Amino acid sequence: MSRAQTGDSTAFAQLYVAYSGTVYRYVYYRVGGKPTAEDLTSEVFTRAFERLHTFTWQGRDFAAWLVTIARNLVADHFASARFKLEVTTGELLDSSETERSSEDCALESLRNIGLAEALNRLPCRTRQVTWLWGLGAPTAHIAQQLGISPSTVRVHLHQARQRLSADPLLTSAVDGLALDRFP
Repeated sequence: MSRAQTGDSTAFAQLYVAYSGTVYRYVYYRVGGKPTAEDLTSEVFTRAFERLHTFTWQGRDFAAWLVTIARNLVADHFASARFKLEVTTGELLDSSETERSSEDCALESLRNIGLAEALNRLPCRTRQVTWLWGLGAPTAHIAQQLGISPSTVRVHLHQARQRLSADPLLTSAVDGLALDRFP
């Protein structure tokens, strides 16, 4: 971080590689469109680069600062008049894509609600580890951020997978989720 703040572009590139996935996922799940998510993610890192000298360590991860920038950009995006009027060519369906029905959208929404409720029923530390993992943070990063060992992170993820798979209220929400993707 300190190297990036002194203008080292290689150091900033390393920050980009480490955090771009997390920022993109955060933005994508809020705006729902790949082209818009890519544009806003790019803008997050542009603003972060421009304001890197203002970042001060406050005991939180650099990702928290980036997500704050992303949150503000997403809010600005939805508040803008342009959002209400624009349809970008990137958001048009490719010839290989099919339009999702309103029933599919409603079912996905119910699955997401069920998953969020199930995650909230997990023990606090297991829930923290699972949310960070779901945002794309690597095991070592989660361990460092929470002050636990990487093997403890894997244990929490294993416990989350077992609890989520066994949750009878979540069986329909688990369909289609890559719970086997847990490390």
